[in-house]
Amino acid sequence: MLASTAVALTATRVSAIALPWFVLVTTGSATRTGLVAFCELAPYVVVKALTGPLVDRVGPRVVCWTADTLSATAAVLIPFCHTLGVLRFWLLLVLVAVIGAVRGPGDLARDVMLPEAADRGGLRLERATGLAGVVEQLAATAGPAAGGALVALAGPLPALLATAACFALGSVIIGLVLPPGMGRPAASGGTGGTDSTPEPDGYGRRLREGFAFLRGDPLLRAICAVVGVGNFLGAAFAQVLVPLWARDSGGGPAVIGLVNGLFGATAVLGGLTAAAVAHRLRRRLVFFTGYLLSDTPRYLVLALDAPLWLVAVVFATGGLGAGFLNPILSAISYERLPRHLIGRVRALTAAVAWAGIPFGGLAAGALIATAGLTPTLLAAGAAHLTVVITGGTRGAWREGQEGEEGQEGREKREERGTETRGKPDHESAAPTDAAPGRSTPVRRARGPAGR
Repeated sequence: MLASTAVALTATRVSAIALPWFVLVTTGSATRTGLVAFCELAPYVVVKALTGPLVDRVGPRVVCWTADTLSATAAVLIPFCHTLGVLRFWLLLVLVAVIGAVRGPGDLARDVMLPEAADRGGLRLERATGLAGVVEQLAATAGPAAGGALVALAGPLPALLATAACFALGSVIIGLVLPPGMGRPAASGGTGGTDSTPEPDGYGRRLREGFAFLRGDPLLRAICAVVGVGNFLGAAFAQVLVPLWARDSGGGPAVIGLVNGLFGATAVLGGLTAAAVAHRLRRRLVFFTGYLLSDTPRYLVLALDAPLWLVAVVFATGGLGAGFLNPILSAISYERLPRHLIGRVRALTAAVAWAGIPFGGLAAGALIATAGLTPTLLAAGAAHLTVVITGGTRGAWREGQEGEEGQEGREKREERGTETRGKPDHESAAPTDAAPGRSTPVRRARGPAGR
């Protein structure tokens, strides 16, 4: 499972280098380069948000290997059509949009299979999500480096062929290497399904069922809000604030590479440590410590024009904190979701997390033009601190301090997930947390999902 994730994420990171460079060297247009990036990202976000019911109904394994196969086909068609001289710009946009559109469901399907992989491997959810986070961080670090080296040595077309090969390898791993029976539709008696109640008829009803569950869980809502705002501010930080700080401080691109490299390396170290010990830690404490180390200090140290050595220390410490967040937040999410709802609820939470990313850089640029870099850094740091404190002090965190008992907790969550079934739409959309204190207490997981 982790191997498939690694090759798919590496392929995505390599294509993120190869595709823009291919457009630049063939068209010379920055506008067209930006349009290609938009045509990949927009379908990714939209389709991923809407395909949760499909993943739950068809099964994540089928969706995953189908997405990898289609991604490989679209990626290999780009150099093939260019070599034949038939690659028009509109066709390039179509192929790139196909890659983005199928990557969304593919990544979602891998998320859905992670709890089952943890069950089969006898791993705690914190350990499984920690290892998945480490793989993602390694791919985010090594993928662009490999893509840049491959483009520099051989050109963008061979890099796109390597991208297609990685997607194809991921499809083979999912289709042939994973254990038989893994990744079946949860509602059809797969390993994840314990609920015998029929799925509601219609795609829209199934999507609304996932939305109703998310709206009825105050802790998941709080986490979604913090992650969504954090990603919005993070996009502003990475796309605008850090480059402007590097230019004004005289460090240039080398300093950007240094501080981002330190953050990424220590995030891997933090993720590995979290995979080993996160299940023993208080979750609210990890939430506060991780976020307060990883984000707010970085805004402040740049705003105060601190020396480079101090900036490097703050970024390195922030990476350690960030590495602990994914195991805890992902484990909470998986523990609280009935298996038959994982796909659609995870799709909705991902949509919230990604929604602000395209606008982060725009907002930062507008605020800098009005107030300047330092006030913008201070405002962003204060906003992030406020959101973290607000989200972390909600009473719902009492439920997420420890994992629920394995099978007992899963049965309780399955009951929550079926409360909306068989009711009229106006009833199924009602939040389940209208009365305080009605949620099931959460204890340490000792069942299949949390050994």
